[in-house]
Amino acid sequence: MKIVIAGGSGFIGKALTNTLLKKGHEVVILSRKEKKTNGKISYVKWLGSNDFPENEIVHADAFINLAGVSINEGRWTAQHQKEIYVSRMTATDELLRILCVLPTKPSVLVNASAIGIYPVSNTAVYTEKSKEIATDFLAKTVHDWEKKAAQIEAEGVRVAFVRFGVVLGNGGGALPLMVLPYRLFVGGTVGSGEQWMSWVHVQDVARAIAFAVEKPALSGPINVTSPFPMRMKSFGKTIGLVLHRPHWFPVPSILMKLALGQKSALVLKGQHVLPEVLTNNGFEFLFPTLDLALEDLLKRNE
Repeated sequence: MKIVIAGGSGFIGKALTNTLLKKGHEVVILSRKEKKTNGKISYVKWLGSNDFPENEIVHADAFINLAGVSINEGRWTAQHQKEIYVSRMTATDELLRILCVLPTKPSVLVNASAIGIYPVSNTAVYTEKSKEIATDFLAKTVHDWEKKAAQIEAEGVRVAFVRFGVVLGNGGGALPLMVLPYRLFVGGTVGSGEQWMSWVHVQDVARAIAFAVEKPALSGPINVTSPFPMRMKSFGKTIGLVLHRPHWFPVPSILMKLALGQKSALVLKGQHVLPEVLTNNGFEFLFPTLDLALEDLLKRNE
C-alpha cells in the first residue's frame, strides 16, 4: 500500500516507517522541511502557507496522523500545554482539508491518541468499551483530537484512534528518564508505587498501527498497551532486575511535582488499560511482558 504519515520523523514515526517498509509498503512522509526521496520513502512539504501537498499525493491507500508537539519534552507550562493542544488541532485540520480535496479518498485514517483520555484510577480497568472520560488537560486534548479526526468519516473514510500507553523505546519517550536513576544506583519507587503503568514497546506500537491500517474491520478506539500493565513499584523493580541495579531509593511525589510540574502526573498517576480490540482481533505482541521489553531495550545499550 501507499501510506502517508504526518509526524513521520518523530520517535514513533521512525519506528513505524521502518515497520511499514519491511512489510513492503510505500511511505510518504509529510514534512515541514524539504527532503529528497530516499528509496521507498518520499517526502512532501506541508503546513507552510504556500504548501499544497494534495498536488503531490496522487493516490494513497491510508493516512496516519502522528503530528503534534511531544508531551514528553519540556515542562508543562501554560504555554507548552497550548502548543501541545494547538499543534494537534492545526495539523489535523490541515490533514482533513487534504483528505477532503483528494479525488480518490484513502480507505483509512489512523489517528494517534492516548490512554490519558481515561480517568486516573488505582482500581478501575479500562478497555475500548469504557465510556469514562477524564477532565484534565491531557484528556481534553485527546478527546478533542479524536473528535476532530472523526469528521472525515462523513467522507466515507474509516477512522481508527490508536490510544498509546507509555511508549518504551531508546530513541525517545519516557524510558531513558525512568532508567537513569537505576544506572546511577539510586533507582526506587516513584510516588506511592501503587499507580498503574500501562506501557508498550515502541516496536509493538508500530506493528499495532500497521495492523489497524491493514484490518478493514477495525475502527474507533484501539488501546495500544501491553496486555500486562504493572503497578509502578513492580515496574521499577523490573528495571532494577534487568539492569542488575538496586531498587531502594524512593522518590517522593513532592520531588517529582517540583521537578516536572503538571507533567509529573504521567508517572505519579496512571490507568489500568487493556488492549482488548487488538487481542480479540488476533494481534500478537512481540513484547507482551515488561521483562522481555526491557531485556530488548536495555541490554541493547550495554
